[in-house]
Order: sequence, then structure tokens, then C-alpha cells
Amino acid sequence: MSDSKILSSTAVMAAGTVVSRLSGFVRSALLIAALGAGLHAELFNVANTVPNMLYILLAGGIFNAVLVPQLVRTMKNDPDGGEAYTNRVVTLAATFLGLVTIVLVVAAPWVMQLFLSPEFDTPELAAHVDSINAFARWCLPQVFFYGMFVLAGQILNARGLFGPMMWAPIANNLIAIAMLATYLLTFGPAGPEEQGGPFTPGQEAMLGLGSTLGIVVQLLVLLPYLRRVGYRFRPRFDLRDSGLGHTLRLSVWTLLFVIVNQIAYAVVVKLATGGPASTLGEAPGATGYTVYSYAFLIVMVPHSVITVSLATAILPRLSEQAAADDQAGLSRTLVMALRTALAVIVPFALLLPLVARDAAHVIWGYGAGRDSYQNFAPTLALFGIGLVFFTVHYLMLRGFYALERTRTVFLIQCVIAATNIAVAVLLVRESTAAQTSPALVLAYGSSYLVGAIVSSVVLVRRLRADAGPGTRVPGSAASLLGFVGRLLLAALVSTAAAYVVHLLLGVLGPDPHLVVALLRALAVTTVDVVVFVLLARLLRLEEVTGVLDTVLRRLPSRRQA
Repeated sequence: MSDSKILSSTAVMAAGTVVSRLSGFVRSALLIAALGAGLHAELFNVANTVPNMLYILLAGGIFNAVLVPQLVRTMKNDPDGGEAYTNRVVTLAATFLGLVTIVLVVAAPWVMQLFLSPEFDTPELAAHVDSINAFARWCLPQVFFYGMFVLAGQILNARGLFGPMMWAPIANNLIAIAMLATYLLTFGPAGPEEQGGPFTPGQEAMLGLGSTLGIVVQLLVLLPYLRRVGYRFRPRFDLRDSGLGHTLRLSVWTLLFVIVNQIAYAVVVKLATGGPASTLGEAPGATGYTVYSYAFLIVMVPHSVITVSLATAILPRLSEQAAADDQAGLSRTLVMALRTALAVIVPFALLLPLVARDAAHVIWGYGAGRDSYQNFAPTLALFGIGLVFFTVHYLMLRGFYALERTRTVFLIQCVIAATNIAVAVLLVRESTAAQTSPALVLAYGSSYLVGAIVSSVVLVRRLRADAGPGTRVPGSAASLLGFVGRLLLAALVSTAAAYVVHLLLGVLGPDPHLVVALLRALAVTTVDVVVFVLLARLLRLEEVTGVLDTVLRRLPSRRQA
């Protein structure tokens, strides 16, 4: 697959991701409007997040990282094009996920204890615990449907069809939007007292069932595309000598990687819920998991649009290059993806602090969130820099997975998780209830700064060792540093120009009318983007112009011309 083909595939996935994220914004805005951003919202958001965490813990790392290279290999090497291997994988996954999901639903109260702060053990929060357990029983069936959705999507990706997996979550968001709109019409936005309290059984059923239904529909959307690429599922239980042993051996380290990662995230969730719970949600400006996770949703937009799309598009190519012992080609592909991703992520990270408050106002300043949207601004402002480090680390891992160096990935993740836990515990212990979420963001950024450095150094050394003495691996440090220097120059100058506009428009006040806040954020962003693009062309940052040209080629007006 050529670089232009990768960018084209990335554009298809990115378009679906943009629409999905926009619908996700509407979903999050409605949820904050209905529940607020305090203790009341924590109960639902934690219970609705745990199924995805458990899916990732149980199977997500295997499906996302190990499976695609194996599917590509069997499609290339097996006489049946990998059909029997794929059927065995689907049969094994469906059986495993089904049984585990049943156990999780039965054990819901014990499962949720792993993710709740010790403050929830007090008698005053007994009704809140009952609510979160009820939500868990409604939401935990999502584990099965998350797993089958990702598995179906990876089968499509291995066959070169990338778009449906990126577009399918839109159906999930539309279901959630309809559910939340119905909830608002039925129960109305939570009042000040209700924002610190539990839910009624009717509220629990509507929110929990609606969330799970969205994940079911998300899976169903992919089924017609499986038939389109020629895949027909037939259960296969003849697992002995089927090639799955090699996959499972690779999966051991990936599973350990995921366990370590999810342990760290469970600690983050546990620490986050302590913010609102420590004061029964009554502390002004208290921040917790809702603020942390919803700010993360916004910040991850460029990562999802650019980096994930790139990584998904290049993984089959990386797998082929690794299988052919083409270290030089693998290096070139990774460097191309890294430069393209950073060309978007770096300016976004620098712009974020300037627009954080207005963006929070526009996204969450409605209904029950009208008086609490300011709580999101510090968290949003701090997340961007951590995203830069995470982007570098994320792309380096694609190289390790293509090389089947899953043990190395696990060891690096141990370092990241240990850093995240240590810094989070230290900072949250010294923080107020209002500072809980920003403290966790600083821990996130610190951990991925360490991860980006370690993963980059180890991967470069690995590629050079595999290439043999005297062999030059493309993408030297000097070349990459030169690119980063020019990128930082363009981003810093454009951010400075945007900051001037931000200061001039500061006369409108910190909390102007919603429309004024939107226009101010757009003005600051427009100046930043225009100056950055002009400087990118002047400094010959081809990655920026390449992304723009790819997007413009897909616009209807350009195609008609």
C-alpha cells in the first residue's frame, strides 16, 4: 500500500470518526444537561465505562493488536485465504465472551467495588452504591457486544475495508442521543440537590438499557459488510493444530500489557470518584471521573481522527514489511505516520488552553451543566500536552506489534502504568476536590512522556539490531528532530497570533453568552489554523499540506471540478 493510498484510507476512516465524534459531543452535552457533572453523573458514567474497560482487559488488546497481523498472514499463506482460521477465532471469541459476560452480570456488585473510592463505603452513600450496581447489571452485557464488534471490524480491516468500523459508532451515538432526549423529556434536568443523589429504578432502566442497546446496534451495522467482503461465519470447534496456538502465545504478553494498563486506569477511576464522593457532591467545583473522561473525549478527537486512522491503515503494511524482514520499509512507514500525526496533534495541543473555557461552555453549558461547565476548563487545557506524548508512544507500539515483540510492549507498559499510578496517587493526595481531575491529567501526561521516550529508544535499537551492522535504517533522529523543530516553530507562532486575538476578545468577559463564547472560540481557532497552514507551506511541512490536499480531494466541489 503506497503512502497516498494510506492517506486515502486514513481520510475515509477519519471522515467516519469526525461524524462519530460530533455525534458523541451531542451525546455528552445531553448527558451533562440531564445529570450535571457531579456525583449523580459519576454513578452512571462509571457503570457505563466499566464494560468497555473489562472488554479491553479480557480481549481488547488481543483483538486490536495481535489479531490483524495474524489475519493478514493467514489470508496470504493459507490455501483457503484464512477462512477456517477466522471462523475458529470468531467461535472461540463468542463462546468466551458470552460465558464471561454472564459471570460479570451475576457478580456486578463485587465488580463495581473495584472501581469505587473508599468514600462510597459510608452509610450516607448506600443508596448511591445501589444505583451504580443497578446500572452495572444493565450495562455489563456490553462486554460481549463490544468484543464481537471489534472482532468483526478487524476482519473487515484485514480485508482492506476500513470505513464501516469507523462509521458504525454513529449508530450507537444516535441511539444514546434519542435515549437521553427521552430521559430529559421524561425526568427533566437534575436539580441542584438531585445532582448529588442516586437514581430511581425507572431512571436506571432507561439509561442502562439505552446504553446497551446502542452497542448492540453498533455490532449489527457491521454484519452486512462482512458478507460484502465474502466472509461467511461457520462455527469451528476444531481448535487443535489450527494456528491459534501461535496467536495465543503472542496474546499472553498482550494480555499482560492490557492487565497492567487497566489496573492503572482502575486506580485512576477509583481516585477520580473520590472527588465528588468526598463531599457528597456539595463542594463547589468538585471534579471527578465525569469531568476527566468527558474532557478526554474531546481531547482525543484529533487522535481518533488522525492517529488511529493512520495506525489502522498502516498496520497491515507494517505486518507485511515485518514478515519480509524489511526493517527499512517498516521504519519509513512509521516515520511517515508519526510526522503526519504530529503535524495535527502539536498545534492542537498548544491551542487548547486558549479555547478550553469557551469550548466547555459551548459543549456542556446547558441544563444541569449550566453552572458547572467551568469545571471542565482546567482539565481540557492540561490534556493536550499529554496527548502529544501519547501519540508518539501509540505509533511506536504499532511497530512492536508488527514485529510481534509483544513482550517488549508489556515491559514498557509496566513502566508507564507504574509512573501513572505513582504520580496520580501523589498528586491527588495533595489536591482539593476541585483539583482531582487536573491532578489525574498531569499524571497521565507524565506517564506517557516516559512511555514516548522509552518506546522510541527501544524500537530504534531493535530495528537497527534486526537490520544488521552497517545497515542504515531510514528516518534518522536528525531528520526527525529537524521536522519537529520546524513544526514547533510554526505551531508556536500560530499560537502566539491566536493568543493576541484571545487577549483582545477577553473584553467580552470570562463567561459571555453561549453564542458569543462560540464565536470567540471560532475566531481564536481560525487565526491559529490560518497562520499555521501559511507557515507550514513556507517551512515546507509537507505532512500538513499532504493532509490538507487529501481532505480537499475528497470534497464534492473538488471532485466535480
